[in-house]
Amino acid sequence: MGNFMSCSSSSSQSKQVKKKLFPKRSSSCKDNNNNNQSSRWSRNRFSKKDDSLLNQEDAIAAAILFQQQQLQNGGAFDRSTSLRYTSGNNSKKQQALPRSSSSRARSVSDTILQPHQLLNQELKIDELETSHFVLVHGGGYGAWCWYKTMSLLEEAGFKVDAIDLTGSGIHSCDTNTIKSLAQYVSPLVLLLQNLQDGHKVILVGHDFGGACISYAMELFPHKIAKAIFIAASMLTDGQSTLDMFNQQSGSNDLMRQAQVFLYANGNDHPPTAIDLDKSLLKDLLFNQSPAKDVALASVSMRPIPFAPVLEKLSLSEKNYGAVRRFYIETTEDDAIPLSVQQNMITSNPPERVFRIKGSDHSPFFSKPQSLHKHLVGISSFPATEKCGDSVIG
Repeated sequence: MGNFMSCSSSSSQSKQVKKKLFPKRSSSCKDNNNNNQSSRWSRNRFSKKDDSLLNQEDAIAAAILFQQQQLQNGGAFDRSTSLRYTSGNNSKKQQALPRSSSSRARSVSDTILQPHQLLNQELKIDELETSHFVLVHGGGYGAWCWYKTMSLLEEAGFKVDAIDLTGSGIHSCDTNTIKSLAQYVSPLVLLLQNLQDGHKVILVGHDFGGACISYAMELFPHKIAKAIFIAASMLTDGQSTLDMFNQQSGSNDLMRQAQVFLYANGNDHPPTAIDLDKSLLKDLLFNQSPAKDVALASVSMRPIPFAPVLEKLSLSEKNYGAVRRFYIETTEDDAIPLSVQQNMITSNPPERVFRIKGSDHSPFFSKPQSLHKHLVGISSFPATEKCGDSVIG
């Protein structure tokens, strides 16, 4: 998202000046009387110098603000604004968030904008095709994993639903009893069924959640404005998530080491679920994530139902193919490596491809601001805009 500079430089400078202007009183009255005259001279000298510096800085700041307003507002100068976005060209320099050029001390009544607020201060929610996100977690995760993303989106004015799929998060179902993808995805299907006529959502799927939103896209293409796959299984017709993982054969020893198969029906029957070795979670899923989020995941993750992973999807061009798809790559992913992500993109090209550099398999933990930027950016694409080529941004 870029680095943001605090506007506290002027206040800290002021504090330093105050220390010079008002030196600590000596405990000796005699010393105080002897230094009285020199102290007054020192105060006058620093006061004049300080006033001169501040006046010069104010003049420079005013000139910069005036130039910015001339460029952005066609000559109209808005004194109340010291921070605006650059519009127009999409070059990297102009995508960077500008810093405030005001040198005045911050008033108590000033609003301190956070990075996500800066990103969205010109976004007009009411003009979007839809402002409703539905977040679908990956295998073993739950709605809890989206807490940073939910907060950022809601503060930006979006409506957000993060669901627990069957047997995940706080859902009460025993994972070992799940027999099909339809059963596993039923909470998402129920949410989409209950949407008002004409209301559309942006579906976001992570990891195994990619297969889940694909299933929903086939059922409810008219209720989904866009589908976003985040380091997710973006499958083709007749393919299962297990088929996708088999592409990693020989290339992901860590995944095989971390998998623990559960046999609730006995060892002479197929596995009912897959658990992950807690000691390998950080290396596999959270190698770039903060320790507090790794701790949250270690006490919140649940087994992944095995039957839905085996199930092959039935996807048609008429339904699934009618929904606009976008993919977000994660470059430091040890669960679904970048090469596997790119193989899926090549086999089933989406409209656009974005990349989060330095992200592990869980960008909502490791790179929440970058993920937020891409989600908001995709939401702002007009309904009539259709791009045939994938673009890595």
